[in-house]
Amino acid sequence: MSTLNFSEELDFRLIFEEDGKQTAVLLTWVNCSSVRMATRIQDVFTVGKLMALGLIIVVGLVQICNGNYEALTPQVTFSLERTPSVGQIALAFLQASFAFSGWNFLNYVTEEVVEPRRNLPRAIYISIPLVTFVYTLTNIAYFSSMSPEELLSSNAVAVTFGEKLLGMFSVIMPISVALSTFGGINGYLFTSSRLCFSGAREGHLPSLLAMIHYKNCTPIPALLVCCAATIVILCIGETYNLINYVSFINYLSYGVTIAGLLYYRWKKPNLYRPIKVNLLVPVCYLMFWALLLGFSLYSEPVVCGVGLVIMLTGVPVYFLGVHWKEKPKCVYNFIERATYVGQRLCFVVFPQFDPIKIATPSEWTDRSSGRSSLSANS
Repeated sequence: MSTLNFSEELDFRLIFEEDGKQTAVLLTWVNCSSVRMATRIQDVFTVGKLMALGLIIVVGLVQICNGNYEALTPQVTFSLERTPSVGQIALAFLQASFAFSGWNFLNYVTEEVVEPRRNLPRAIYISIPLVTFVYTLTNIAYFSSMSPEELLSSNAVAVTFGEKLLGMFSVIMPISVALSTFGGINGYLFTSSRLCFSGAREGHLPSLLAMIHYKNCTPIPALLVCCAATIVILCIGETYNLINYVSFINYLSYGVTIAGLLYYRWKKPNLYRPIKVNLLVPVCYLMFWALLLGFSLYSEPVVCGVGLVIMLTGVPVYFLGVHWKEKPKCVYNFIERATYVGQRLCFVVFPQFDPIKIATPSEWTDRSSGRSSLSANS
């Protein structure tokens, strides 16, 4: 899973504002052409990102071994001009969560994962500790040679770090940051398009988005919609504000999803669940989520409020497009015509599913209760 550390968040802003449109178009073409090509790009650039971060960590550890760790001492680390409020700490957690935003993206492509019941939990269990380990060591490495003032004033922390310590090899850092951002955008496009694809299949988006290329099996309409939305957002928004809005919206959505999971575990305990975790995990997450969003909303009501308004704009769209069943015939004719034109332009059709794979039971035997719902109702 592709994630960005805190320093790359700044670099992501610069590169994405300058070359984001061209990059989004190029990667959309790649994802439309071949799923294998897109995943290979993701693998290569993820390895390259880890190698670049490994170089930063090694150089930082060498600096620490040479005695350059003044910024890491408790006297400097905890010397604050003013004590941050609880709301500011919550916002710091919200901003840092952007670095770990890849933890849930794999869920969007579960249908394309080999043996998801085994590999999905394994990927999450491996990636989260790995990202945390690399994230922490990278920031320690930065503080080995940069003061907090330098970190705050730098628009590209990794580049500044390379210029200070790598000498003639400092050119490696901007190249690595660009490649890392390239891979990150590819990951977002790959996963977000599957989210649109799944939503269309459930009837929440136009049916054209649930179609795939007849030969390459790529969701071209969903990819084009994601690309278009990305370009529009880049034209009208400042990336820092977008990160604030998206972070709040994301965690609000995560919390509602977790609450729905707990509701179904309570109301339908025997529902078929391919992957089932201990209830302690979602309960702890929900408690942390409530505190985080509550204090964030209290500290930055305008930013969080704007994010909430952006999300609520989908409510009237849902009622008009999904809930309203008795639409005028002209609307249905327009949708049918637009779908037909989209199919001809993109060469897409509805995917055919293997009936053996989708014939899963709707309920299962809960080992904790020792009986199935069928026996319970008999």
